[in-house]
Amino acid sequence: MQPILLEILGLRVHAYGVFMALACTAALLFCVRRAPREGIHPDSVYELATWLFLGGVVGARALFVVVQPSAIRSPLDLVRFWDGGGVFYGCILGGLGGTLLYYRRKPFPFARMADVVAPALAIGAFFGRLGCHFKGCCHGSLTSAPWGVRFPAGSHAWVEHVDLGLIPPEAARSLAVTPTQLYAAFSALALFALLLAYYPRRRRPGQVMAMLMIAYPITRWPVELLRADDPGVFAGVTVSMLISLILCASGVALWLRLRRDERPSPSTKPDPRPAVA
Repeated sequence: MQPILLEILGLRVHAYGVFMALACTAALLFCVRRAPREGIHPDSVYELATWLFLGGVVGARALFVVVQPSAIRSPLDLVRFWDGGGVFYGCILGGLGGTLLYYRRKPFPFARMADVVAPALAIGAFFGRLGCHFKGCCHGSLTSAPWGVRFPAGSHAWVEHVDLGLIPPEAARSLAVTPTQLYAAFSALALFALLLAYYPRRRRPGQVMAMLMIAYPITRWPVELLRADDPGVFAGVTVSMLISLILCASGVALWLRLRRDERPSPSTKPDPRPAVA
C-alpha cells in the first residue's frame, strides 16, 4: 500500500489518481488504434472519450456515495475522486449515460464502437484495481493464506480491524487479508486477453461487448464474495453483485439477439433455381 507516491512542493501525488490516469490513457490509446479498423475516425473516439470520462467520474462517485454514505464527512468529500472512493459499476453506468448523450448529438456506429470500447474497459479495470491496491480500498476478508496482505496503520483494513477489536490501536499493521484488488486486476487482464482473442472471430458487431457483459460479472462475483469492505444490502449480497446479475442477464439477451440476427431470413436466402433470361 502506497497511497501517496510522492510529494512535490507540498503537492501530494496520489497513487489512486495516477493509476486512474493510466487506466484512462491505456483505454483511450487502445480505442484510437482499434477504431480505424471499424471504419470509425479517431476524432470520434476523442470526442466520445470526453463524455465517457465525465460521465464515468460522476457515476463512480455517485454510486460510492450511495453505497458508502459514512465516508462523506463534508461537502468537499463529494468530489474528492482523486483520493479514491469510486465504484466501478457506477463508472460504467455513468459512462453509458455520457455515451448516449454524445450519440444523440453525433450518431456513430454504436455496435462497432461498443466492440472497440469493450477491451479498453477491461484494460482500464486492470490499472484501476492496481490503484485500489495502492490506496488500500476494496480489501478482502481475513485469510491465513501465505499471500495474504497486511495493510499499514490508517488503512481501511486496519481501521476495520481496530473497530472490531481484532487488533489494538497501536498495531502497526492490519491482520492478513485476501488481496482482492489484485485478484480483480489480474482477472481483468485475463478478460482483456480473452476479448482480444475473440475479436477477429466475432460474426456481428456488438458480440465483443456482449461477451464482456457476460464474462465480467462472472469474474466479479467470486471477488465480491471475498471482500470485507461492503457488508451488503441483504444476506451478504452487495450492490455490485446485484448489478452483476442484471449486467450478465443483459449480456446474454444481447448475445442471443445477435446470434438470431446471424440467421438469414427466408427473403434473403439465395434462390437455388437457375436464372431465366
